[in-house]
Amino acid sequence: MDSGILNVVIFVAASGCFLAISRKSLRNVRSHGFYRFFAWEAILALILINAGVWFADPFSLPQIFSWLFLFVSLALLQQGVSRILATGKPNDERSDDTLLEFEKTTNLITSGIYRYIRHPLYGSLLFLAWGAFLKELSWYSVCLVLAATLFLIATAKADETECIRYFGISYEEYMLKTKMFIPFIF
Repeated sequence: MDSGILNVVIFVAASGCFLAISRKSLRNVRSHGFYRFFAWEAILALILINAGVWFADPFSLPQIFSWLFLFVSLALLQQGVSRILATGKPNDERSDDTLLEFEKTTNLITSGIYRYIRHPLYGSLLFLAWGAFLKELSWYSVCLVLAATLFLIATAKADETECIRYFGISYEEYMLKTKMFIPFIF
């Protein structure tokens, strides 16, 4: 099968999964899941567009930074998920039906990676997007990585509004002590 056709098939199949996961969120433009869906789509497109050069010229500077960003992405994902499972105490007490089950945390997480950043899972997606972008620089990959970045910022802002609504002043105080995606920077 031609790689272009395969990429379209993969994009459509993965988009179908993203739609199924995001179906409730897509009905509410104020939900963080609404924006996250579009970030996922942009990141998926970046990965598929650059799939043919993923391992090309492995010691070039863009490739080295790409792999660094991808490893940071994995570390943030692992740290974020482990903290959610260990201390977030997700349960159905949070009745927001736009939240995924693991997002229904009832305990504000401020330990581990959450001591430094509020959104390690979105930070993971941000590093994934930029890592995929650096595989091959082109005008369309610039557009996609910028779109993914903007959608991830919108996702985080919407999530913060939801967290303030649920956790109140505790979350607002937490926001003053932490960065959004990158410790000590942003």
